[in-house]
Amino acid sequence: MPTGFEQDTAAEPLGEGRYAINLSDRWWVGRGPNGGYVAALMLRAMTGEVASMEPEAALPPRSLSVHFLLRPEAGPAEIEVTVEHAGRVTAFLSARMVQSGEVKAKAMAVFSGEREGPAFDNSLMPKVPPPEELEEWDTEQAPVAVFGRYRAMMIKGIPGEAGERAETMGWIRLRDEQPVDPVLAAAVLDVWYPAPFVVFEKIPFAPTLEYTVHFPRTIPEPGPPDWNLIRLTAEEGTEGHFTEDAELWSRDGKLLAKARQMALLRHPLG
Repeated sequence: MPTGFEQDTAAEPLGEGRYAINLSDRWWVGRGPNGGYVAALMLRAMTGEVASMEPEAALPPRSLSVHFLLRPEAGPAEIEVTVEHAGRVTAFLSARMVQSGEVKAKAMAVFSGEREGPAFDNSLMPKVPPPEELEEWDTEQAPVAVFGRYRAMMIKGIPGEAGERAETMGWIRLRDEQPVDPVLAAAVLDVWYPAPFVVFEKIPFAPTLEYTVHFPRTIPEPGPPDWNLIRLTAEEGTEGHFTEDAELWSRDGKLLAKARQMALLRHPLG
């Protein structure tokens, strides 16, 4: 049986690169969908198009970049996928999310298979206490619907604490039991509250303009679902904008995916 996340990110092929989707408000933040949820929908459709090209050896995604043009509404929409170029082990795709005749989001993605070549790995997961030593949040009481779809444990950085550095991290996993694949990683890396929330007493608004996710290794890895470490940092917030970096780690220290986004930084209401 598909998980709730898989159902809510399903993309039904209609032919000629068109996919039917249905945006669920279970993944909403305020008046619109979480940006990671939109990214997941786009990647699901693009993954389906790549699989239709090479059904027995589908290429994994390596990069996804999404621009958010207009706020989608809950309900049906379509994603139009174009294969811009496809080689033997690499494919470049673009996609548009269309709803009520308007383009709500645009995306570009690179799918590329594993190759022989030199390798190195200097990535190092932060030293943190294991989830067994921490208290789990009651995320179902969170002020935004999307966070209730996950389980979470705080490690560092509390919203509204007026800290010196915009950094936050914690353990997170989907409430549905599902290993982290690229589509889920695209959603998870944007669901944790933004790092700038840590440096203010009054929580600002932070709608995303552009969101890019990189996948350095093929996922999911073998094994049952588990907790993943998420870490967000931001070095500046100027002229009403900020850039944020995010990392998603496996419990055993593998960097599963990383993201960077450009977002607005707006004063809270009231």
